[in-house]
Amino acid sequence: MGPPTGPQRQFPSGAAYAEALQHTQLCFQHPELKGARAELTKLGLPRAVSGAFASVFSLTSAASGQRYAVKCFTRHVPDQEQRYEAISSRLAQLDPAELSQPWKLGFEYLPDAVRVGTDRYPVLKMEWTEAVTLSAWLDTHHADRSAVSGLADRFAALTRDLTAHGIAHGDLQHGNLLVASDGTFRLVDYDGMYVPALAGLGGTERGHRNYQSPLRGNDDFGAELDRFSAWVVFLSLKAVAADPALWNRLHEPSGEFLLLTEEDFKSPAGSTGLQTLLAHADRAVSDLAEQVRSLAFQPLELLPPLARAVPGPRAAPTATAAPPSGTAAPGTGGLPSWMTGHLAEQPAPAPATPSAQASPDGFHTRTALDVLAAVLWPLALIATVLLPLAGFPSALPHLLAPLTLAALVTAFGRSRRTERACARAELATLTEQLAQVENPVKADAKLRKERSRFEAAETDRQAAYPRAQDKLTAQYHAALQEAEKRKTRKQREITKKIDGLSEDRRRALAKALADKQSAYVQDQLTRRLISQSPPHGIGPGLAGRLAAQGIRTAADFTDYRTVQNSSYNSTGAVLVRPGGRCTSVHGIGETKAAALVAWRREVAASAVARQPTALTAPERQSVEQHIAHRRTQLTTRRTAVESEADTARTQAKKRLDEGREQLARENTAAGDRARRQRQEFSRRTAEIQRSSALHGTLTTAVEEARNRQSGLTYARYVRFLYGGG
Repeated sequence: MGPPTGPQRQFPSGAAYAEALQHTQLCFQHPELKGARAELTKLGLPRAVSGAFASVFSLTSAASGQRYAVKCFTRHVPDQEQRYEAISSRLAQLDPAELSQPWKLGFEYLPDAVRVGTDRYPVLKMEWTEAVTLSAWLDTHHADRSAVSGLADRFAALTRDLTAHGIAHGDLQHGNLLVASDGTFRLVDYDGMYVPALAGLGGTERGHRNYQSPLRGNDDFGAELDRFSAWVVFLSLKAVAADPALWNRLHEPSGEFLLLTEEDFKSPAGSTGLQTLLAHADRAVSDLAEQVRSLAFQPLELLPPLARAVPGPRAAPTATAAPPSGTAAPGTGGLPSWMTGHLAEQPAPAPATPSAQASPDGFHTRTALDVLAAVLWPLALIATVLLPLAGFPSALPHLLAPLTLAALVTAFGRSRRTERACARAELATLTEQLAQVENPVKADAKLRKERSRFEAAETDRQAAYPRAQDKLTAQYHAALQEAEKRKTRKQREITKKIDGLSEDRRRALAKALADKQSAYVQDQLTRRLISQSPPHGIGPGLAGRLAAQGIRTAADFTDYRTVQNSSYNSTGAVLVRPGGRCTSVHGIGETKAAALVAWRREVAASAVARQPTALTAPERQSVEQHIAHRRTQLTTRRTAVESEADTARTQAKKRLDEGREQLARENTAAGDRARRQRQEFSRRTAEIQRSSALHGTLTTAVEEARNRQSGLTYARYVRFLYGGG
């Protein structure tokens, strides 16, 4: 997986999601999640199960009562929506009746589903399943050997389901393998899942470190992702089924593994856990452990799926270090011994003809040691007969001593014969040469499978090319439609505003006149002094006291209020100023305050009668100019909307052309790769045909050399001593 081509979006933390999910009525829009009830911690916060890339919450829908697992992402995942659409589509095609068990769970990818702060983020809404993790199940049931063995078989069946449909989970481990009450598996966490539709994309994760091959890299993403982890889980289950005590011996409480960890795979020689399994008395357990040890140093594409490969015979386990990546035990043609018969060996230069020198069919040319052995036998027989007659003890060991000596000398003489050394050397040489020649039957079968898979992939690729072109065209037309709808909507809004300018003009003129009249009346009130034309009962002294309090004109007050005078048990009055503040003036009681207000009303009525009834030409022109300016702005904006639509259409056409060019380049490159691959298939076919005859010749030669070696028996050597080879 290469680096992203653009800036990655920052996602909230698990704590931020937990805070937002305290108010599901506000943060969700989806009808099943809006107002849902979250499972809470002891502190009353939504309980989160957090991983490296997401936090999962348990929510019970207020609408249906259904319980869901809602995954909230805390890290950017490339092509996230595309990946989930492809995974959902592929899983939906699986017929439950054809699966070994109901392991797949339904889910729905919801873009922009949850609000955190001011932004919205995607979530994955999954079915809730009542099950426990594999490690928790083993904590409870590891002593039940039959149940664990059955679970191992169901796990193998699960991997067969995945392999048969070209699917890889990408992170098979104890936390993603849930065991239901009926003992069947439920597979969760599809973030890193591979399906055929995602071929060509990079991986998004490397999987749990305690279940993955040390050779798995960030770019690995294909149908073989689960192969190593499947063997690790299967080994663990079969080992516990054979010996339940291994669970407490090798597993740590709450440990993030079953029996083996990452360090066991990286350094098998120093691994207590792996060495324990390699040396286990149960042959099936030790064979599986040997497989896992060998798999740890093989490229992912060479690993056999659990559904096909089976444990094979191997040498007794030793405490020596595993060979480094790229090496193998002698005589295996570059592959571990257990893989013989499952994977084709790497091609190696084969000799043109068997180069071993043929060994003789019998023994030839006696040596001094042969003569000695030939002489000893008659002497031994004579001694055996004469010793009792000479009075020596007749015990059986004493009688057999001469014969035993003759037999030992004869065996020693046979072991020193050059014919036997030549036969051994010939067989070893021919066997080594045969190991260097790829088995043509297996190589041809492998090549046929690879060619079949290649042609199927090519058929899919060629069919996908026009679909991709159609998709680009559909996106282009959708962009055109969106640009046209956006233009129409904006122009309709602008036209509506232009049509409303006449009413805006009328309201603006009316407001301008009302403001002018209000200002005139206020001016008249300000000009009318209380001291110059006082109301009835207001003398110069009282007018002076009013002026001292800031009340000089009819504009300085608006009304009066009565107040209760507690000192004199009487009712007084205060004048209300324009801002609402009240002012008390000595000598102004209720009667005089009422007279002042009546006087003000008369002044205001007189001003209203004389106020202007129309705007002047300059005043009307100011309003008209403002309306004209707005009309110009709206007209210009309406023209700009058309230009924006043209720009959007141009950009859409540019994207279409660029997309088509990119597709054409990719299709051409893929076609070139396909041609090179077909040439490679032809080369390998010719190579298999060339090696077939040599493989047969070597096989026959090995069998003949083995027969010659087996013919150099003890009895034949004795016959050679007395009668020739």
